[in-house]
Amino acid sequence: MYQTRHLIKLCCLLWIVALAIGCDGPTTSGNNSVTINPNASPNQPIEKDMQPGLDKSPMDMCYYPVEYPKLKMTGSLKEPPVARVIYSRPQRNNRTIFGDLIKYGSVWRLGANEATEIEFFKDVTITDKKVLKGRYVIYCIPQENNWTLILNTDLYTWGLKIDSSKDEYKFTIPVSKTRFPYELFTMEFEKAGKGMQLNMEWDSIKASLPITW
Repeated sequence: MYQTRHLIKLCCLLWIVALAIGCDGPTTSGNNSVTINPNASPNQPIEKDMQPGLDKSPMDMCYYPVEYPKLKMTGSLKEPPVARVIYSRPQRNNRTIFGDLIKYGSVWRLGANEATEIEFFKDVTITDKKVLKGRYVIYCIPQENNWTLILNTDLYTWGLKIDSSKDEYKFTIPVSKTRFPYELFTMEFEKAGKGMQLNMEWDSIKASLPITW
């Protein structure tokens, strides 16, 4: 009995020592270690050695009302959801975007990776055109002074393989200059006038799609 108690105490001691070493030691595994740069800015491109395998164009989602899931979770909703956008954020990486990387007059998937999608939870009006409730691919043909935005029913596609025969709606909207360059392509809803607008910003260019209902 004495030997058993002694063995249990020894095992417990060894476990405590191992735990202490594990907590204080470096957390690396082969070549998959993560290096955190304390001076890194969230507005700067992600360095290759920070997170191996991380997609440089991470997926994002935005709602109107803004932050709808949080409002729903906290019971703070004052109006039902109107729209949602799902897209991937390409980075600028010191490149000239419009007129260079994205040629004027060419088709742009309005993001990166899979085709960008917009969903309307109710019928809406965009530039005096009625748009029916539902999900659409949304893509763009940018020009220097305006963008043509297109809603398309070819869902579940890669962004460079959109079937234009399934285009449903087209809208031409002006562009403006931003106050500062956007490193990441950004889509966000904002309350405006009697409805809202979908703002799209990248580099030093901003376009806004007005939406009412």
